[in-house]
Amino acid sequence: MIAAEGILTSHGGKTSHAAVIARGMGAPCVCGVEALKIDAEKKQAIVTGSDLVIREGDVVSIDGTTGIVVFGAVDLVMPEITGDLDTILEWADEFRTLGVRANADNPEDAELSRNFGAAGIGLCRTEHMFLGDRKQIIQSFILHDDELIREKAVNDLFAAQTGDFCGMFKAMDGLPVIVRLLDPPLHEFLESPRALDVEIARMEATGASADAIAEKRDLMEKIDSFAEQNPMLGLRGCRLGIVYPILPVMQVRAIATACAKLKKEGLDPKPEIMIPLVSVAPELEKLRGVAESVIAEVAEAEGVELDIPVGTMIELPRAAVTADEIAKYADFFSFGTNDLTQTTFGFSRDDVEAEFVPQYLVERLLPFNPFATIDPGVAKLVEMGVKLGHEGNPDLVCGVCGEHGGDPDSIQTFNRIGLNYVSCSPYRVPVARLAAAQAAITQK
Repeated sequence: MIAAEGILTSHGGKTSHAAVIARGMGAPCVCGVEALKIDAEKKQAIVTGSDLVIREGDVVSIDGTTGIVVFGAVDLVMPEITGDLDTILEWADEFRTLGVRANADNPEDAELSRNFGAAGIGLCRTEHMFLGDRKQIIQSFILHDDELIREKAVNDLFAAQTGDFCGMFKAMDGLPVIVRLLDPPLHEFLESPRALDVEIARMEATGASADAIAEKRDLMEKIDSFAEQNPMLGLRGCRLGIVYPILPVMQVRAIATACAKLKKEGLDPKPEIMIPLVSVAPELEKLRGVAESVIAEVAEAEGVELDIPVGTMIELPRAAVTADEIAKYADFFSFGTNDLTQTTFGFSRDDVEAEFVPQYLVERLLPFNPFATIDPGVAKLVEMGVKLGHEGNPDLVCGVCGEHGGDPDSIQTFNRIGLNYVSCSPYRVPVARLAAAQAAITQK
């Protein structure tokens, strides 16, 4: 995705992971073009119902806002942020009461967010830091039972993460940066079992050695052992940190070490630690205890004072309706409305949104796509979470870090509920600033 000028997929929807990440990168993306049948083997795609074949090297134009895809090149205009727009946004900042932060996972996006007027980072997804060359490191941790190999992998990740966080905190010096601990299930970092199956078949066909084939089969069995029937509801989030405690310890140590290093350089880093997917208060109590212990160790070792808030992402209905219990162990709530919408409705934005949501919209079974604009039922859960959360902790800070945070209609709802801030992709920050001002004026 980083290498691509634009992204076009045959599966998914406008709020699937590919679309969310592309938006954060500023790349045009259209997801879920069902008529597009991609043949990776032949390096071509066929458009169903026509004789159009798109081959490697052909030019395709993508409009990520409207979803229009054109075969061939079209005239383009480079948008400019003018002085007049800056003036309007400065006026908006005078009226709005809702803070605007950004979702960013690297120093470049953090700096971009700051230039767009973001008052901090509301969501830094650490799993994106485990990709590229580092994927081999996390794979070593997952696939080896040897404790020495695992320990080395964790040490390597610690060194890499410390550098990542130094870059993030430096780019947002003086502003809050909420770092979400590792969230996705471990199988997402592994190779595809289906691809390995194909590779084994090719090895057999070309006469590879029995030992080499056996080694690949062992690897495939190991990867298969991590497969889950429903990964979105499986071993992920805080559950992952409880089952593999070495991972949150490593990440918190990296956050605290980076913070201490920058403090010694005279900077003012303000990291916050987010525990994802909490459903019961004891989960947060346990992992908060782990985080505080590690922070205290680093502070003593580095000889600096570290004050790093610890909070959680509210993305499960149970967490919202028991927020008063959970808030006793949280300095902040960040409502992950992407997952909260999935778990409230019981359908996935990655898998089924493109399959039946369009029909629901046509038949008026849904007034709008609930992944694009916050649904009233989901909004009630957020409102309940905010109210109960403040009962459990009157000083609780509440925000939203789902993609709804950049949607003007959703911002109207969040402003009414009384959230402290919304967080959205960097390129949506100016829109969110303007929408927050409009919401304040409208509701006044």
